[in-house]
Amino acid sequence: MGLFDKLKQFVSDDDQNYIEVLAPLSGEIVKIEDVPDVVFAEKIVGDGVAIKPTGNKIVAPLSGRIGKIFETNHAFAIESDDGIELFVHFGIDTVELKGEGFTRIAEEGQQVKAGDPIIEFDLAFLEGKAKSILTPVVISNMDSIHELIKLTGTVEAGKTAIMKVKK
Repeated sequence: MGLFDKLKQFVSDDDQNYIEVLAPLSGEIVKIEDVPDVVFAEKIVGDGVAIKPTGNKIVAPLSGRIGKIFETNHAFAIESDDGIELFVHFGIDTVELKGEGFTRIAEEGQQVKAGDPIIEFDLAFLEGKAKSILTPVVISNMDSIHELIKLTGTVEAGKTAIMKVKK
């Protein structure tokens, strides 16, 4: 085994210790600090990223069990099989729309695989009505997270990683 093989093995072994959080919706990753809501920007509910959406559905960012889905279908919590608790919140002040523009696909307590649809939404309607469509995706149990790597760029729902987490 040559030097490069050893280096490659070291890098790939280390990479396996990270859990990838996939994009729950398609769009562009934005810094959580840029979300126009102090609760998210100051990481009061957890740390993560936000996504400026381009699609029309929110999918499970990892395999696990759906916790709470808000009555207005604009947000949900999921706990991964690895014990990561994630909170996905479409837009800012979208609770005031009382569910308009959102359709629930999954149910609370349901086991899902990464990429399974959770909520569908009408992006054009929400762009016109919501204070912001930036969608925070935050880890709410940061106390049990050893390391969080936030990724950047354009992402595809259920396919592109947005964060890498080490427990």
